[in-house]
Amino acid sequence: MGERFSLPVLPLRDTVVYPGVAVPISAGRPGTVEAVQKALDGDRRLFAVAQRDNVDEATAEVLHTVGTVVRVIQTHRVRGGIQLLVQGEERAQALTYEVMGDSMLQASLLTMKRQSPADSSDPAFQALDRELRDRAAELGTRRGVPAEALNQLIQGVDDPGAFADLVAFYLELPTEDKQELLEVLDDEARMRDALLLVERELARLDAQEEIQARVQEELGERQREMLLREQMKQIQRELGDEDDRAEVEELRERIEALDLEEDARTEVDRELRRLERTSPQSAEYQVIRTFLEWVTELPWNDRTEDKIDLAKAEHILEEDHYGLEDVKDRVLEFLAVRKLQMERAVEADDPEEDDERPAIDVADFSEPETVAEFVAEGLGGTESADVAEGAEPAAEDESTSVADPETGEGEPEEKERAAARGVGRGPILLFVGPPGVGKTSIAQSIARALGRKYVRISLGGARDEADIRGHRRTYVGAMPGRIVQGMRQVKSKNPVFLLDEVDKLGVSFQGDPSSALLEVLDPAQNSSFTDHYLGIPFDLSEVLFIATANYIDRIPAPLLDRMERVDFSGYTEREKLEIALRYLLPRQRDEAGLKDEEFEVAGDAVTSVIQNYTREAGVRQLERELGKLARKVARKIAADEVETLELDEDTVRELLGRPRVHPERMAPRESIGVATGMFYTPMGGDIMFVEASIMPGDGGLVLTGQLGDVMKESGRAALSFAKSHGAELGIPEEKLRNREIHIHVPAGALPKEGPSAGITMATALVSALSDRKVRHDVAMTGELTLTGRVLPIGGVKEKVLGAVRAGINEIVLPKDNEGDLEDIHEDVRKTLVVHPVAELSEVLDVALLPKRGDRKNRGADPAMEALEDVEEGTVPALPQS
Repeated sequence: MGERFSLPVLPLRDTVVYPGVAVPISAGRPGTVEAVQKALDGDRRLFAVAQRDNVDEATAEVLHTVGTVVRVIQTHRVRGGIQLLVQGEERAQALTYEVMGDSMLQASLLTMKRQSPADSSDPAFQALDRELRDRAAELGTRRGVPAEALNQLIQGVDDPGAFADLVAFYLELPTEDKQELLEVLDDEARMRDALLLVERELARLDAQEEIQARVQEELGERQREMLLREQMKQIQRELGDEDDRAEVEELRERIEALDLEEDARTEVDRELRRLERTSPQSAEYQVIRTFLEWVTELPWNDRTEDKIDLAKAEHILEEDHYGLEDVKDRVLEFLAVRKLQMERAVEADDPEEDDERPAIDVADFSEPETVAEFVAEGLGGTESADVAEGAEPAAEDESTSVADPETGEGEPEEKERAAARGVGRGPILLFVGPPGVGKTSIAQSIARALGRKYVRISLGGARDEADIRGHRRTYVGAMPGRIVQGMRQVKSKNPVFLLDEVDKLGVSFQGDPSSALLEVLDPAQNSSFTDHYLGIPFDLSEVLFIATANYIDRIPAPLLDRMERVDFSGYTEREKLEIALRYLLPRQRDEAGLKDEEFEVAGDAVTSVIQNYTREAGVRQLERELGKLARKVARKIAADEVETLELDEDTVRELLGRPRVHPERMAPRESIGVATGMFYTPMGGDIMFVEASIMPGDGGLVLTGQLGDVMKESGRAALSFAKSHGAELGIPEEKLRNREIHIHVPAGALPKEGPSAGITMATALVSALSDRKVRHDVAMTGELTLTGRVLPIGGVKEKVLGAVRAGINEIVLPKDNEGDLEDIHEDVRKTLVVHPVAELSEVLDVALLPKRGDRKNRGADPAMEALEDVEEGTVPALPQS
């Protein structure tokens, strides 16, 4: 058992005192000064123990339990504290800490004895001792310690264990590592640990010296290069080439400031050397110079910082656009994922701060430096001997104060930028929809929400691969491609890059630009995109690409596979009305120079413009018509004809003239052989009439109305079904023999295609063959099979809205499309009567009326029956008075 005793506590910050080592200490905290004074009044001994954390107030919780009993050798009072020199004596373990007086700590201690080897003459132990002394001497020599002082230190400590303590103190180690060595009682184990640390320090010095040698060699070459360049400048000044060479030097400075990859740097430097050797009057000089200017103007490492605020982003989208709820949700999902990626990356990349310990100045000591202090300076002991007493620094000796580690101003922002570069690659979005629905403006809103720069290029009509990749510099007038041009224009490495009208790329003998886009839009490849003009890789991986298209079927499949599709549907009349009132009218009022009270348009007037003067899915034509109204009103006000003008439906007709759009309306009455279908175009949905007529002939089928192949096949399938199920459908057998059937779809100037008219054709055909009328207040859509099954189709929302605009509220849809009705606004859904069907028989039950002989079964109104008979000509009409 060791000896038990009590001593005042000397808390240390950022250092550890070992037995046998003299250490300078600056004490300034009240509790520490009180402990030193008590030691001076007694046997001059203290218990020096390291703190776990660098805090001002030392408590039992922040102190280690193993420390060193030290004796105060000398003291020197300064303003704000005491400077003292202590000598370590032996290890001790604190059993308890107790607060004495105001803030002084006193420890109840137990001495700890070192464990010497059983046989100190063991050859292995002696070899370990000799190796530690040799490597420590080598380390001291390489650090510049004089040989005489080094030999005195090494030869002055015979005990191997004590020498290991001395070496451990002077090594540059974190406090925790030094504390671990202090707590190792076994001399041989501590010697091995110290030897390992000395070897590691020697390896670090080797690497440092190698780096310094390389730097000196490089500096020598640069100095020689600078001398030669100065001589070249003088020669060029004599030859009159000074102005041209000044441009070359300016290019050199701009190139050196670029953050280029090694391969790119090599290529650019090679071209710069060619430029220096080329005469300014040579055509090649201009080609090289233009290339280098392009390189220096590209954003190789310039980027904007992503600042994603989801609430602000949602506000921006709502402020800029009305409707498009699905699109807004998808954009906000994309931004939310981006935000989480950035936050997680910042958390993962936040390194722990390194321990830093400031040096201490012992110049105020009254006695000369000891040998140990001198050696400490050579071995770096001034850093490890800095005792973390953290006293208020004396005004005349500020070097004794302990400073907080520098955190590096601006570091959090740099971490966020690094995180933004390291997050996973986001999807490449493809906005698909008709013209004028807000695809381009949504991309601008995304750029605003991200805080990024925005650049747009139009690919409509591009049919040369060089439009994307650029021309090689061997061609006269060569230029980089549109991608690199856009990056140069925006001057940011991570913009929002809009590829507009990607479905209108052409193909020619000069190449396929859509194939060149495959590399641009592939996150696995675009980090090294190589433009033919530049010839060096440029990183596009941080660019947020957004493409727009009107017709998705015109985009090649490999290119489409690289993008995530976001569908934009056409606006309803209600949405167009809101957009006009919120955005279009105020903008056109400002452009016409009108005040709010001078140009007021009622809601019914705007609705009249929408219905009678525009036919589109978007709002571009609507804005043009409203602009025309504003200009006409401005003319009247400028001519002093009116002071203000409030527009209603009649005023709109007067200013814009006769209506130029005549949309289809619901048929006025039921007819035999005429069914109402629905169709979709990029301009929106609408209804169409399918007419069927039976006449004597050779049994053929005639299809007219500029129908596509798929639509013609739907007509043939409908006829085959009617023939094979004639008895079930109530079709007389003679109607199917020696009869020619003609199916016509009006608006013959417009091409028509698609399978969704299958049930409409079948309904019209069965109506004509069975002499049953088709309800005029029902519209239908769906694909028909030979067995009578009704298959799902697309464009349900647009088709239904077209039928509602035409005045039809009863709809027949394939059963599998029932879920698509959720895309329609709730206000519209409430007005609809929807019949989901799976078989053609269900369609006919809804759409066809019973024959005249069956009217009693359906309880028809006699007056209505008489009217129908008159319309059919079965009874003569009464003369009108």
